Amino acid sequence: MIAVVAASPARPTLVRAVCVREWREALGNKLLVGMTLLPPVVILVSGIAAVAAAAVNPPSDRDVQALYAAAPAVAGLDPREAVQGFIATYFLILFMLIPTVVPLTMAIYSVIGEKASRTLEPLLATPVGVGDLLFAKSLASTVPSVIVTWSAYAIYLATVIAIGSHAAVQAVTAPRWILAIVVLVPLLTLLSVNLGILISTRVNDVRVAQQIGGLVVVPIVGLGIAQVTGRVVLDNGAFLQMTIVLILLDVAVFWLARLAFQRENILVRWR
Repeated sequence: MIAVVAASPARPTLVRAVCVREWREALGNKLLVGMTLLPPVVILVSGIAAVAAAAVNPPSDRDVQALYAAAPAVAGLDPREAVQGFIATYFLILFMLIPTVVPLTMAIYSVIGEKASRTLEPLLATPVGVGDLLFAKSLASTVPSVIVTWSAYAIYLATVIAIGSHAAVQAVTAPRWILAIVVLVPLLTLLSVNLGILISTRVNDVRVAQQIGGLVVVPIVGLGIAQVTGRVVLDNGAFLQMTIVLILLDVAVFWLARLAFQRENILVRWR
């Protein structure tokens, strides 16, 4: 008797199938779609409105002195130029927060939501390995978040170039910020997603998971404020160091999530 063994689908096929499944379910969740699009839309609209308002309304002497004291890097510039440049740079920090907030929500819902709906167990009955499953879930949350962030930044960049002052244009087109958006955003997104998955393996409440995962925002805010005020300058060396650190953190957190996301725990303990 000849035994016929069905060949398992190739890994890229499995990963693609899981990603498509995740995106289909995410699009069917109006709350999740709203939570994904709301932060970048609010930041984008607020940033454009703030730059436009600064272009129309000249700052008062008191505001200018406060700005020069808070951000020595802009001291000596024309007051209106300085205000617009400061505002434009400040909102760039908020754009860097998008990849730490949006994908975290998606990743948490992709695990905890499936815990609640009992849709994860049938998925584990397929030939998908745990590592491939986590990679696919991570990719499914990362890709939309990166696209949303890049799209919002592109609109913000084009608008500031059109209506902003010379200082504002220089701020949003500075090579370090463009590199940060292009390189650091995907790395931060992966870190946020993997943290969300790791936390979701130990927590059953979405709000608790979001509160714990939100801690990743704190160092980004601190570093961004220090950069805007001129107290920290992100030169090429610092940028390279940050990139290496984020890559190492991404690998480490994914490895920890892989260890915590055990098939037996899902099938036995998550009931």
